Amino acid sequence: IVLSGTYKPRIRCFDTYQLSQKFERCLDSEVVTFEILSDDYSKIVFLQCDRFVEFHSQHGHYYRTRIPKFGRDFSYHSPSCDLYFVGASSEVYRLNLEQGRFLNSLQTDASESNVCDINPVHFLFAMGTAEGKVECWDPRTRNRVGLLDCALSSVTADTEIDGLPSISALKFDGALNMAVGTSTGQVLLYDLRSSNPLIVKDHHYGLPIKSIQFQRQLDLIISADSRIIKMWNKDTGKIFTSMEPEYDINDVCLYPNSGMLMTANEAPKMNIYYIPVLGPAPKWCSFLDNLTEELEENPESTVYDDYKFVTRKDLENLGLAHLIGSSLLRAYMHGFFMDIRLYHKAKMMANPFAYEEYRREKIRQKIEETRAQRVQLKKLPKVNKELALKLIEEEGEEQQLTRKRKQKNLPSLLKDDRFKVMFENPDFQVDEQSEEFRLLNPLVSKISEKRKRKLKILEELEAQEQEEEEEPEGKASDAESSESSDDEKGWVEEVRKQRKLLRQEEKVKRQERFKEDQQTLLKPQFFEIKEGEEFRSFKDSAKKQKLMKKTLGDRLKLEEKLGTLNVSDTTVGSKQATFKLKKSEQQKKQQEAEKQHRQERKTLRRSASHLKSKRGRGRLFH
Repeated sequence: IVLSGTYKPRIRCFDTYQLSQKFERCLDSEVVTFEILSDDYSKIVFLQCDRFVEFHSQHGHYYRTRIPKFGRDFSYHSPSCDLYFVGASSEVYRLNLEQGRFLNSLQTDASESNVCDINPVHFLFAMGTAEGKVECWDPRTRNRVGLLDCALSSVTADTEIDGLPSISALKFDGALNMAVGTSTGQVLLYDLRSSNPLIVKDHHYGLPIKSIQFQRQLDLIISADSRIIKMWNKDTGKIFTSMEPEYDINDVCLYPNSGMLMTANEAPKMNIYYIPVLGPAPKWCSFLDNLTEELEENPESTVYDDYKFVTRKDLENLGLAHLIGSSLLRAYMHGFFMDIRLYHKAKMMANPFAYEEYRREKIRQKIEETRAQRVQLKKLPKVNKELALKLIEEEGEEQQLTRKRKQKNLPSLLKDDRFKVMFENPDFQVDEQSEEFRLLNPLVSKISEKRKRKLKILEELEAQEQEEEEEPEGKASDAESSESSDDEKGWVEEVRKQRKLLRQEEKVKRQERFKEDQQTLLKPQFFEIKEGEEFRSFKDSAKKQKLMKKTLGDRLKLEEKLGTLNVSDTTVGSKQATFKLKKSEQQKKQQEAEKQHRQERKTLRRSASHLKSKRGRGRLFH
């Protein structure tokens, strides 16, 4: 397998028998196309982008020559040992490898030619032109024997074409069939005996066709543009399959008599596909057949493919909290898995206008993006206006200071892309009514006042230095210390006020909740008990729910108090915990019955011994 790449221009040869790289050679310029002339790698011809044609043998570079115009493609005519070069010229250049010289070129009617190919059966030479035509030449007489207007035939009722389609790909199949690819994304299949195409296949991407291959076992045509590879039936045009790689495609190569497909793309690694329907795996990678058979035998679908993960809060929002514990929800980590169809239905019922809101939001974002491309005026953003105003003021003050001190300006948060979302997305809006903001706001406001005062002091000091007026040392520092102490006292008072307000608001909220609880009427709820279970009380279930909500540490402390858990420190430094299994209700009942039975037997024994002692005394007395 030989492939060429760029940056730096190089070729690599891989040996399939050893599954390793055989050699790598670097070139002076990029390779436009190349062809292997022998059965092995001993004779390779490279057409380069700087008009040079380079010949390589087993040891490496062998010979280098130049063609008059920039070449785009070439084909090898084996009966005469001629190379036919087409490119940015109306002429087709012929280089004879037996004589080692250029022969008379073929003069065509085209201004430029893009691709060419030679039929492997009767050696008819065909070339695709920039005008959308295919010219066929007989190499024996060096005369043109046919002309096809593919540009006109590619335009059908269903196709939309921008500009004149030129020929971008050409490939023969047998003696009579020929496939032509255009620069507008159409593939035309011809019979050489007719000037009309048998079938026209459109890729619907508007991109030039890069490669055409024939798969004879299933009568398929494999056509590729830079985005997609399509396999379709050459008789009906029905799509067999299609593949869209991650990177742009440059060329496609079908491994002979197999189902393996290789693509050269805009990435360091080639993409290799194996499709068992097209044919068996090559001998050097026969293990692929075993892998595909195993995959077909054991189709494993993932458990949660058609499920949606939801938390307890999501269930409450959807009104499905009553399903917890049922078979419709599967507990997993901190939430549940539910059927995706049930989730969509519940979401539609809970919020039927969600899609409309989402659509409006997307339209608004698109409008905002288009507005951003216009001439920008200095205005505050819609989100976090106060924060933006504060940043602008601080930036202006800092710029004044830096100008005076001749320092570099620091980057602004408003211009930094990392913080751009903070002033665009409403989810990042600062909640001024939150407890955290109300407690921190006095501090923030005091810090800003401090900064302003310091700036004023610095300006006064600079003005005094300019006027060369001296003041006694220690005065400014005393003023600053007194101001800082006043600021701290004021800040503490404001924080206390905010805390008092928060407590009052919490009291009001509690009173409102209490009133609502008094007004609500409790309705009786009926529960169905499962078979084989006894009804005890609702308190047990409530206790269990409370226990489940508690943390592991709290539960361990409870267990220690009850005596079912014993935690002790070891000599190494670790901890040792021993558990006692909780007894079931039946075991407790059995233990109680046994206890009662023992007590009854004790009482019986005591009474019997008492009677015996009485009888003995009576006899003695008598």
